[in-house]
Amino acid sequence: MNGSERIFKMKVSDVYPLLVRKVERKGRAKADVDAVTMWLTGYDEQGLQSQLDNEVSYERFFAEAPRIHPNAAKITGVICGHRVEEIDDPLMRDIRRLDKLVDELAKGKAMEKILRG
Repeated sequence: MNGSERIFKMKVSDVYPLLVRKVERKGRAKADVDAVTMWLTGYDEQGLQSQLDNEVSYERFFAEAPRIHPNAAKITGVICGHRVEEIDDPLMRDIRRLDKLVDELAKGKAMEKILRG
């Protein structure tokens, strides 16, 4: 299994607490992580919690997402050493978009700027 496949099979429920801890250390809240995740994926609170409770993989999480936000393409920049907008694989691009949104939260960026209104 290559690196991408390993990431695709990771459980969102294993990664999510790490994302929350990352932003909490910088004075943000779990609700902020939930907000950017729901914005990107179209899940509501119940749908997001259900995916976490069911321990779905990233692959399934994004496959079952109600809709990827139309402004998701506006998420640009470098995350994990890669330019988000240049990632060819759609699933990896969506995973890195979520990483980028959480990174922006942790850096103190205003929510209205993060959500690319």
